[in-house]
Amino acid sequence: MRRSGLVAAWAALALVVFGAGAQDAARRSSRDGAGVEVLAVTGKPFSATSVTEWVRDLEDGDKGALHLRAKVARDSKGRVYRERYAALPSANDNKLVPNEIHIMDPVSRSQTFCSTRAMECVVTDYQPKTSVEAPKTGTEDNGVRTFKRELIGSQMIEGLRVSGTRETTTLKTAILGNGTPFVSVREFWYSDDLMTNLSVTRIDPREGRQVIRLSQIVQAEPDAHLFDLPVGYKVRDVRRKDAATQ
Repeated sequence: MRRSGLVAAWAALALVVFGAGAQDAARRSSRDGAGVEVLAVTGKPFSATSVTEWVRDLEDGDKGALHLRAKVARDSKGRVYRERYAALPSANDNKLVPNEIHIMDPVSRSQTFCSTRAMECVVTDYQPKTSVEAPKTGTEDNGVRTFKRELIGSQMIEGLRVSGTRETTTLKTAILGNGTPFVSVREFWYSDDLMTNLSVTRIDPREGRQVIRLSQIVQAEPDAHLFDLPVGYKVRDVRRKDAATQ
C-alpha cells in the first residue's frame, strides 16, 4: 500500500480524533482518545508527557505507524490540563504547537476547549470524574460477546509501582463478518500513587496495536499558569446559566 495514502487516511482520522475547532472539541468526551484518562482527584499533583504509538498492518503486508506526544498535568485541586497534537508518522519528531488545549476544573465544574488554530476557547459544563467502574465480566447478548478480566502482576514504571490488568473481549464467529472468533485485548498498568494508568495497550484486529504511556513524570505541583486561558483568545461560555454563575 502507498504510504502517502496511509498518511493521508490517518491524517483524516486524526482530524476526527483531535478536531480542528473548539466547538467540535467541546462536543467530545473529556476522555482523550489519544491518552490515558486522568481523573479529577485531589491531592495527587503531577505532570508528564503522554506518548502514543499506533501500529497498523497495511494491505501490502507492511506496517504503518503513527506517533503522538503531548503534555498532561493535574494539580492538587484536581484540575487537569492536557494538549492534543496531530498524529504524525513515527519517523517524525512531534515538536509542534498543539491543535487544542483542554482544561478541566472540578472546582468550577467547567471544562474549556481551546483551538490554537481558531484562537478560540469554548467553556462547557463539566461533571468531575474521580473513579472508574470496571465493566462486568462474563457472557452477554446470548453468547455473542464474552468479556474476561485477569490480574497480570506488578512492575515498576517511571519509579512507581504499578499493577497490571488484562481485559479480553471475544466476539463469536461471523458477528462482524469474521471467519474466526474476534478477539481484542486491553492491558492497563495502574499506579495507586497517582490514581492513574501509566501505560495502556490496546490490540484490536481492526485498528492494530496502540500503546499509550506516561513518561517524564514529575510528582509535584504543575505550573499554575497552565490552567489560565491563553492570552488573546476569544472565549465563549456555553454553560448552563445556573452553572456559569456558581
